[in-house]
Amino acid sequence: MRRTFPLLLAALAVTGAALAGCGGSSHPAAPPPAATAPAPAESNPAGDIPDNQAYVIYRYDRGGVTVKVPEGWSRTDMAGGGVSFTDKLNRIEIVTAPAASAPTPRTVTADVVPTLRAHVPGFTPGTVTTVARPAGQAVLLTYQGDAPADSVTGKAVRDSFERYAFFQDGRQAVLTLSGPVGADNVDPWRTVTDSLRWQR
Repeated sequence: MRRTFPLLLAALAVTGAALAGCGGSSHPAAPPPAATAPAPAESNPAGDIPDNQAYVIYRYDRGGVTVKVPEGWSRTDMAGGGVSFTDKLNRIEIVTAPAASAPTPRTVTADVVPTLRAHVPGFTPGTVTTVARPAGQAVLLTYQGDAPADSVTGKAVRDSFERYAFFQDGRQAVLTLSGPVGADNVDPWRTVTDSLRWQR
């Protein structure tokens, strides 16, 4: 019996260790990895002109200028002279007329801004500056206004405008570009304004 008791204690110790190993751990199990949220769908603001937009040269013989315009846009001869190109929410207008002298920021502010204020719904003036383009120096007027209300929804889009006034040899060419506020059309508008050339 003296030998049996130590053996029994040893057996109980081994059994206890085995039971402890099978018991619960003091550290909680790691939670499953959180599901990765899908990347948000890429969306462009309304009126953004695609980066891969192709351009064609339009020869405006009546106005004596040529200019690159986005390919596929609809062309309309404007009442009273000038031509416009439109696609969805964007628009390009070209108007030429005789002029006694070159426009300046001062003359545009004094003469053009009041006229636009009277005719453009929701007109808000921006800045009047001079910019250099291949066709020569131009006076750039920026402003905002409300586009005509949609015939179906009745809603009016808020537009941003860039009006460039060029001058050469007694002629003025006004190039006005417009699209929804927030649209990123810096590069397309630069392509258009850089392309204007006077016909000889």
